[in-house]
Amino acid sequence: MIKRKKKLRFIQISLFFIGIIIIMISYSENDRSIKKEEILSKDTKKLVENELGEGESNPEGNIFYNIEYSGIDLNGNRYILKSKKAKTLEANEEILDMTGVEAFFYFKDDTTLLIQSKFGEYNNKTFDMKFFKNVEAKYKNSELFADKAEFSNSKGFLTISNNVKIIDTQGNLNADKLLIDIQDQTLNIVSFKDNKINANLKLNEKRF
Repeated sequence: MIKRKKKLRFIQISLFFIGIIIIMISYSENDRSIKKEEILSKDTKKLVENELGEGESNPEGNIFYNIEYSGIDLNGNRYILKSKKAKTLEANEEILDMTGVEAFFYFKDDTTLLIQSKFGEYNNKTFDMKFFKNVEAKYKNSELFADKAEFSNSKGFLTISNNVKIIDTQGNLNADKLLIDIQDQTLNIVSFKDNKINANLKLNEKRF
């Protein structure tokens, strides 16, 4: 009887220690997994920061890397917005400050507009977009360069302004501001001097 009790006691103690060992191994594996994710996150951050030529990030707000948004505007055109780095602001979480921005607009006539810029903003509620500094756009065989571009989803307008230059196979053009009506596929060329439309072009008839 005594031997049996000792045997049961030995089994209980053995099971207790085995349980502790299993818990320690599980914790160790989980800890290594967390550390691995942290290392990958830090490596991704360092890679993007180096690519963008930036130093340490401002800790205010949440920071994301290599993000992508996709959706359909009010005119039924599909778009994809990409950013190498984005940060939400504590003052307004609807706005994302972006760096290394790239946007694709896929129109119903099977044409595509590509816009790239160094900085940008995206409103995740209204889906409006802003592009700043080194703005470049490509549409069909045309290339466009400017300092600023804004896409208003509610109005269906893309406004491109400040040092606008268009390079096209049919010729080059300098302008103060371009107003592109996404729905009507029309391009208005505006002068800052009189704030009047100096030319109106149909995009599917003539490249901008």
